[in-house]
Amino acid sequence: MVFPLRSSWLVVVAVGVLARSAAAAPAPVRKSMPQETSPKGPVPEGPSAPAATTPSAPTKLTREAAEQARTVGRTTVRGARADSSHDTRAASVVTRRDLEERLPRSAPDALRFEPGVYVQQTAHGQGSPYVRGLTGQQTVMMFDGIRLNNSTFRYGPNQYFFTIDSRTLQKLEVLRGASSTRYGSDAMGGALLATPIDPALEAGGPRGWYGHSKAMMRTGTADGEIGGRAQLDVGYKGKVGLFGGVGYRDVGLLRAGGKLLSPSTGQPVKSPLFAADGVTQRGTGFREFTADARLVYQVNDKHRLTLGYYDYRQFDAPRTDRCPPVTAPQSECLTYDEQFRTLVYGAYDVQDGPAAAETVRWTVSYQHQHERRRFDRGADSTYRIIGRDEVYSLGTGLNIGTKNFRLARGVDLKVNYGLDAYFDTLRSQAWNTFLDVGITTPTTSQYASGSRYLTSGVWTEATLRLFDRVELRAGGRGSLVVAKAPGNLDPMVGRRPIDQTWGGGVAGGGVAVRLLDGVRWITNLDQGFRAPNLDDLTSRQATGAGQQYENPNLRPERALSLETGFKIERPRIELQLFAFQSWIDRLITRVRFDRDQCPPDDNICGAAIYNVTLANIAGTSHIRGVDGAVRLFLPKGFGMRATAAYTWGDGPNPVAGLDPVRVPLSRIPPLNGTVEINWRHRLGLFASTALRWARPQTRLTETDKNDQRIPLGGTPGFAVLDLRAGYRLQPHALVVLVLENVTNAAYRYHGSSINGPGRGLNVLIEVGF
Repeated sequence: MVFPLRSSWLVVVAVGVLARSAAAAPAPVRKSMPQETSPKGPVPEGPSAPAATTPSAPTKLTREAAEQARTVGRTTVRGARADSSHDTRAASVVTRRDLEERLPRSAPDALRFEPGVYVQQTAHGQGSPYVRGLTGQQTVMMFDGIRLNNSTFRYGPNQYFFTIDSRTLQKLEVLRGASSTRYGSDAMGGALLATPIDPALEAGGPRGWYGHSKAMMRTGTADGEIGGRAQLDVGYKGKVGLFGGVGYRDVGLLRAGGKLLSPSTGQPVKSPLFAADGVTQRGTGFREFTADARLVYQVNDKHRLTLGYYDYRQFDAPRTDRCPPVTAPQSECLTYDEQFRTLVYGAYDVQDGPAAAETVRWTVSYQHQHERRRFDRGADSTYRIIGRDEVYSLGTGLNIGTKNFRLARGVDLKVNYGLDAYFDTLRSQAWNTFLDVGITTPTTSQYASGSRYLTSGVWTEATLRLFDRVELRAGGRGSLVVAKAPGNLDPMVGRRPIDQTWGGGVAGGGVAVRLLDGVRWITNLDQGFRAPNLDDLTSRQATGAGQQYENPNLRPERALSLETGFKIERPRIELQLFAFQSWIDRLITRVRFDRDQCPPDDNICGAAIYNVTLANIAGTSHIRGVDGAVRLFLPKGFGMRATAAYTWGDGPNPVAGLDPVRVPLSRIPPLNGTVEINWRHRLGLFASTALRWARPQTRLTETDKNDQRIPLGGTPGFAVLDLRAGYRLQPHALVVLVLENVTNAAYRYHGSSINGPGRGLNVLIEVGF
């Protein structure tokens, strides 16, 4: 049916929406300029109790209008807008429905369709999101307001965001741009904020018990994945609720869409290594076990207690780019035998408190990160290297929000403030195993065992609203970071002791101006910093054909991030478009050092093809670009969403005195974007098509044997098209089918990401009781 273009069109649609909503609780009205508050807490997964409504007198419609209203109500399903907890910043949200319908393999994979985010993979069981050109140590990860970054997060991409189970999340928020005022060290590129599912306390009502169980099974043909999860959500009288579950999956070898091509020669690459069929990637596959439990006690309308337990255990995950390394025999392989993360915490929440502390959230947490690596030197070798690292973290965080103070007519002030502190202790071991004789000998560990690390700070941020037209934000943080590591002056080791303390402050602010209803112009200027961690200061590890050695003299990186753009939130369209630039001082990067700088008796250092260390670059590096997203709400249940991001960066040449003086920064993602077209029906049916793409990358560089930064050449880019369909019967059933990479396009080498989707069918089946 085609809607007639008449002057009464808007009235008819509005009436149709009201008629469709008569059997449901009314949706909250979104303000034109919602007030920014502290990050919102977890959201219940289960159904909510219906809100009381006052019946209104029925509206009389003409026969034509009534028919049109029935058509709108029957075919159009509008999803709720996903509100960001940082509404006046460049930010986006992945909802629970997005997670269910896109079927991501992991938490990093769930961010592939967010503006300004680019996901890198060098192993099928790992993934590292880039936010505005920065990743790893230079972005901060938070889970329910608790810091996950610890002192061993390594330089460049790392695997730790993969250890968040996406099946336990209600939403994922990406805050783009420097965010150290609120989140402390590491928040230079942005922040990744994960919010877990809460028990549905209110579903049981004041009278008795509520219970909902769910079993889900997932399988995929591209990598032979098979797994599932069982979970339970129970509550009693709206006072006590428990949500938890266990999950398992077994993932096999990935069948890629085609050969990966070298960026310099255009020929098939040597890493990853393919089987004889030319599409099966060796060095992929893993096993995974997860468990979680969340207990909530609603003391009264104002006070709430939460206990959370989240456990992730990954086994036998090979590092694809080192199975084998390019310059090694084809049977060499580095495997993460065990990658575990355990988080236990308690939270105390207060609502409607006194004026100076109307909202309070206090958390106390314990985390344990465990890694066990196995490096096999090849079938002809009887030599194996094993390393094990343990990080124990204690942390606390306090987030307080004042009430909204009315300073004058049309002038409101709200202040958030708090503190946080996280303390790590580190244990590190390594040993060599001679398989032919069964002898094990200790060797130099990756880190200095017994090291300790503290990151802490106090912060405040104020928001001033003027006549519902202008919103001003300003805040600051004072930080203290302490790093201590024992030395080992044995000639074979040669580690110097570390006793470093860094203190300082950062600030940030911005302005949001409402130009029209639903149209705002936003500008922000924020500082970020990253203090060197124990991986920078003490780690020794293989990198490519060489070895990386520690640098105890590193200093903190500092960033200044400027962004300006528009946000539009209208009934039929959502749009955000931002231009940004970051200035980074003392950027930490890898540089070469000579063999005469090796410890005197360290044979590995002396025999390596090359050795590198981390060092601060003198001068300022620049990262600039544009990112944005647009979402259209179309008639008859259709919708469209598209994103795009372009980032460019350069900095001083790490080798002083060589030309060119400035060189492109490594690991900057290419121009990339996504397009999704979807359809939903009120009966629970949905379907969509999704495209993600990247343009050729021509700015990659590497260091040659003469310390020159040379271009790697262009890459052909990629385009991957998926088809999705499913049926949802809340809360009893969900079936999702995703046909991945329907064009069977080769997922070509781009940057350092060498794993992508194969061509296959992914299936999710959920049954609830």
